[in-house]
Amino acid sequence: MIAIGCDHAGIDLKPAVIEVLEELGLPYRDFGTFDHTSVDYPVYGELAARSVANGECELGILMCGTGVGIGIAANKVHGVRCVMCTDCYSALMSREHNNANMLAMGARVVGSELAKMLVRTFLTTSFNGERHARRVGQIMTLDEGGTLQG
Repeated sequence: MIAIGCDHAGIDLKPAVIEVLEELGLPYRDFGTFDHTSVDYPVYGELAARSVANGECELGILMCGTGVGIGIAANKVHGVRCVMCTDCYSALMSREHNNANMLAMGARVVGSELAKMLVRTFLTTSFNGERHARRVGQIMTLDEGGTLQG
């Protein structure tokens, strides 16, 4: 199951995201918002991020005006590694090397066709593990309030 969430500024990308999910045959849960009425992006970032963190959803896709705010909000949820991408190489590497579990995009930054490419790349790329697993482990140590310093 894939979590999706957006605010009023990101809602115009939602149909493109859903199109890719349906094309790939992936079930999804839409955490909103559902229209252009102004809302607070942290609310929707948190809803989707918690579903990824608790295992209800495997991965998540978030959208706001730039992808930055909703991605920052999602990253405040323990266990979430959300990456904001505007290019396919970053989407690919975020999965292969960083085991990112959420993708954030900006409707005012990327168009629907690029958004589809980003989502497709993110969802069809696997974590490489190996030397990268150690580094992701270090990220998770920081996420849990630990330190890497001594």
